[in-house]
Amino acid sequence: MQYPLLYTSECTKTVTSTTQAPRTLTQWQEAYRAGAEPADLLPALRHRLIRGDDPAVIRWVTGDELARRLGQLAEVAAAHADRAALLKVLPLFGVPFAVKDNIDIAGIETTAACPAFAHVAGQSAEAVRRLEAAGAVWIAKTNLDQFATGLVGARSPYGRPASVFDAARISGGSSSGSAVLTARGDVAFALGTDTAGSGRVPAGFNELVGLKPTPGRVSTAGVLPACRSLDCVSVFAHSVEDAAVVLSVIEGADAADAYSHFAPGPSTWAPRLKVGVPRVPFFFGDAGYEAAWSWAVAQMAALGHEIVALDFAPLDEVAALLYDGPWVAERHAVVAALLSAQPDALDATVRRVITRAVGMSATDAFRGLYRLQDLKAAGEATWSRCDLLMVPTAPGHPRFSELDADPVGVNSLLGRYTNFVNLLGWCALALPAGRTAVGLPFGVTFIAPGNHDAALARFGLGWQAAQGVASPAATPALWPQSEPEMAIAVVGAHLSGLPLNWQLTERGATLIEATRTAPRYRLHALPGTVPPKPGMVRDSLRGGSIALEVWRMPQRAVGSFLALIPQPLGLGSIELADGRWVHGFVCEAEATAQASDITELGGWRAYLQAVAAALPVPPRS
Repeated sequence: MQYPLLYTSECTKTVTSTTQAPRTLTQWQEAYRAGAEPADLLPALRHRLIRGDDPAVIRWVTGDELARRLGQLAEVAAAHADRAALLKVLPLFGVPFAVKDNIDIAGIETTAACPAFAHVAGQSAEAVRRLEAAGAVWIAKTNLDQFATGLVGARSPYGRPASVFDAARISGGSSSGSAVLTARGDVAFALGTDTAGSGRVPAGFNELVGLKPTPGRVSTAGVLPACRSLDCVSVFAHSVEDAAVVLSVIEGADAADAYSHFAPGPSTWAPRLKVGVPRVPFFFGDAGYEAAWSWAVAQMAALGHEIVALDFAPLDEVAALLYDGPWVAERHAVVAALLSAQPDALDATVRRVITRAVGMSATDAFRGLYRLQDLKAAGEATWSRCDLLMVPTAPGHPRFSELDADPVGVNSLLGRYTNFVNLLGWCALALPAGRTAVGLPFGVTFIAPGNHDAALARFGLGWQAAQGVASPAATPALWPQSEPEMAIAVVGAHLSGLPLNWQLTERGATLIEATRTAPRYRLHALPGTVPPKPGMVRDSLRGGSIALEVWRMPQRAVGSFLALIPQPLGLGSIELADGRWVHGFVCEAEATAQASDITELGGWRAYLQAVAAALPVPPRS
């Protein structure tokens, strides 16, 4: 699939990759698998990257720090017989990454883009610790909107990074430096944080993958809070696979984080989904973004998904609560002492935003919580109409001149499709979706219910492939964790649209495929069953191939489902047409003695259609 519009001379990418090293996480892994050494690649990479004035970076790793880290990796490598064995233990061996400078690295100063607040971290953030335990090597601490307050990337005394596509336009924030370094190819991936969209907006403005997990899935221990109850560690990467691999390393419960909540959900969705989109999408009056959005929606429909237009008013109201409601007081709680002692140490716009909390009361806080709870109910109702949401990652890509003219207003508009997600406990994946007529990247964000991170990443693979981005033949060995599931084949009243299908869907089961059995089964219409049900028995001599559906059900729900299945039916093993075996509905052979043999019709739906049309059916055997 081609991008909808092509580059023109009005916009060209202003910063190209500054390295000749591998670019993506997958490429770095391949290089090491082929025998390359971190001691050869990483010092040379550092030498090429370091420059005197880089607004994307607050601090580079020093030569001595890098040498110590390489020594550690060499010791581990020496203990393994070969590289393959090493990479099983250290899957991110020697892979360079960047860290947003509100995330701690042991022995390194954390500034949060506020020199007066800077302090040396006593230990690394849990996400960093897990990456280093997997062999990754940090290369830079990156710039951000001060105290992670902003979506613009321009509220920092360390400089204002621009989009790598246009020096006149903002990079997006607050994780500005992490996005820019990744987009330039300086690092394989980078950590950001995302409270209001800080891991998604910069991804959209720099043509990256921006993965924002379900709140609580990744520990925020060692992360300076913006809004502690909402903060997420996010990932910038060049592909869905790379982002998913990083998430698989950093996710998991952490007793040191009171907000840690790791509850893996489904592994995938059905092949065809209901995709909710804004009924009336909002843009800055940007015709290029509007055209790119229309193309993206058409692309989604062309992939076979059903587009469902939704009223986003409840979600817009949730979004407004983040900065206009009492949650801004969480930001104030972090910097209250600094504000009191050195108010001028804060960026003027950041100070203006955070001091909104000063006039708020506990009453305001509870009113906000009550209103959010009401809106959560409306938000959850969204999932009865669609499987996931697709929104523009941002409604436009502002120039610095536009931001300077209205720093708060422009920032607020950028959060139109991002601010509500964490308040509702959902996960999101920002992905490239072509470019505008002037060559600016356009991005869409897919949003899913909480704990659907693994399914969302797998869906992202499909979108990525549709954009012409090659994907590996198989899912990477490292992948976000999903809950244990069981494949269950259904042949009768549990088929999609039939009377008992609700028993599957209310247990979180997902339709995986419609297929047929091996030609070794006979199907019978059982008499006296309500609703009508068939019974299928294996008969290798006289059997036929029976139509069925395969559903994937969480194992925790299988017991309650089994309790609903009446005699003479049960769950057993069924052979599919391609030779696979799955669990599914089978019947006691004795119960079919007085039943009509409907095998020749090929399936239960065909039998129901025959009955409805009053067509002759095979006589009882």
